[in-house]
Amino acid sequence: MPNRVFITGIGAITPIGVGREELWRGALEGRRAVQRIDRFDPSPFRSQVAGQVNDFDPTWVLERKEARRTERFSQFAIAAAQMAFDDAGYTPRRGDPDVGIWIGSALGGVVYAEHEYEAYLRRGLGAVHPMLALSVFGAASCCNVAIHFGLHGPSVSNANSCAAGAVAIGDAFRAVRDGLCRAALAGGVEVPLGPLTFGAFDIIRAMSTRNDDPAGASRPFDAERDGFVMAEAACLLLLEREDDVLARGAVPYAEIAGYGLTNDADHMTAPRADAREAARAILTALREAGVAPASVDHLNAHGSATSLNDPTESKAIRAVFGSHADALLVSAIKGMMGHALGATGAVEAALCALGIRETTVVPLVNLKAPGPGCDLRYAPATPTPLRQRVVVSNSFGFGGINAALVFRAP
Repeated sequence: MPNRVFITGIGAITPIGVGREELWRGALEGRRAVQRIDRFDPSPFRSQVAGQVNDFDPTWVLERKEARRTERFSQFAIAAAQMAFDDAGYTPRRGDPDVGIWIGSALGGVVYAEHEYEAYLRRGLGAVHPMLALSVFGAASCCNVAIHFGLHGPSVSNANSCAAGAVAIGDAFRAVRDGLCRAALAGGVEVPLGPLTFGAFDIIRAMSTRNDDPAGASRPFDAERDGFVMAEAACLLLLEREDDVLARGAVPYAEIAGYGLTNDADHMTAPRADAREAARAILTALREAGVAPASVDHLNAHGSATSLNDPTESKAIRAVFGSHADALLVSAIKGMMGHALGATGAVEAALCALGIRETTVVPLVNLKAPGPGCDLRYAPATPTPLRQRVVVSNSFGFGGINAALVFRAP
């Protein structure tokens, strides 16, 4: 028989808060954390703002030797994993073959490669860190988490662009449900704030140029939105099967009940205009969960604040929910922290789970007037008390990737 799968621990490193408590507090406050970039000189770029994590110290969880051996991408992953275990009251056992790791990231350790390439150009190969080759590949985060905790279960990385974190959670959910492992760490890690990587998105004019108002730059569904705001973040969830949750006496945040994944197969950057495949991803997740669209209380939108994505997502939501779309409360968190690419779907999943437990939907900030085609019932700029039995979270990415997750109250 398939196992029911529950979220029992949350580990988060985000611009609006580090740790589960600070993430929730920052989200409830509607904390707008986008700022002018200070990691590098942004003056050559049209966009000069980002969501930075300014208060992370790897020595919180890593010994100095391990901190020197890893870079920010893997450090974020290990720290988020430790936070998730701690939050769940779960002590991982070294040598455990039954705990898996699924981590999504659009870009992996590419920014570290940027840094080392600069050293190579200035001083030659001898100046390059010997761990470079072992740090930049996408699975470095999974592997370093496995090594740090001594976990021998499946270790899986995906690079499904901005849907990568949601895809990791969905794949891990099915692995635990189907008995591939008893528990899993799942989510996303992204550290994209380097000049070349940032500039690559600036070249294609995908990002906001509201440089004189950083806090108001990311504007999901707003008529004056002008692009997404890049951010860094990490979020890992501990997923456990029902028998183990009951045996431990753990109190879960939410149950993961459904997952849908489709591809537009249409364009690398633009969503399919008719939103057919985005809608199908949502319907697939609802079908797997055995949930009717009219039973959904809250939908966390991808809400990237781009001119094409927001109305297309709105079209997909209306296609799935019909008249219920007028009653469905829609939230979007990217106005607060920006868009952390492959990690954002995991942060949003964590906030959906926390919202179920706390019977609250977090604010949607920077939405003054919805743009054309963005005709949904949006969450206000203050917390909304709401008993949520079923929640849907959307994540869409470059390459036409559409992912949806369904959460239920435990």
